[in-house]
Amino acid sequence: MPTIPETIYRWRKMSPEQRREVLAERRRYGRPPHSPPHIESDTTSCYLITAACFEHRPIVGYASQRMSEFEQELVDLLGTQCSHVYAWTILPNHYHSLVDTPSVKGLLKRLGQLHGRNSYLWNRVEDCRGRQVWCNAAETAMKSEGHFYATWNYVLNNAVRHGYVTQWTQWPYCNAVEYLQAIGRDLALKRWQAYPPYDFGKGWDPPEL
Repeated sequence: MPTIPETIYRWRKMSPEQRREVLAERRRYGRPPHSPPHIESDTTSCYLITAACFEHRPIVGYASQRMSEFEQELVDLLGTQCSHVYAWTILPNHYHSLVDTPSVKGLLKRLGQLHGRNSYLWNRVEDCRGRQVWCNAAETAMKSEGHFYATWNYVLNNAVRHGYVTQWTQWPYCNAVEYLQAIGRDLALKRWQAYPPYDFGKGWDPPEL
């Protein structure tokens, strides 16, 4: 089964006809058009939370101030809804966070409200009234310790993966610096080698932490 990030990128590569077929199939099965149904896991409270701007437009990245302000709002919200926030990164057109939350449905509801407030504000600033800014946030439950640590690496490596920077610590809109300060580079590198993100890292050179 594809992960949420894989599903998002596959959608971007689809033709209009392929997208219509996917949406028609989701309607036949009574599923929401743009995201899977949100299901509380009965085996874990740890989730990867992912949300992307509509059609992956770089709306969050309109200005560095917007990026910084949204990061602070997101982290503050996660802090109120989660038992622990392990990792986050905000990119110009999407974000990821790895969290432990007692209610993923409650968290997603609050994230939807955050998206709504910022959509209204950003559309007013850019004179784009009515523009759709966000797709719904979606969750991926952690299935194992390996899945958890691979996801942690995936989140912190995301800006490097997308070519914005060459080192984790160069990207200001994530918690890579705090992570490395907390555990040290040696342990971080060992975790990378043991748990490459979704196997994308197998055979790669060690990342520039």
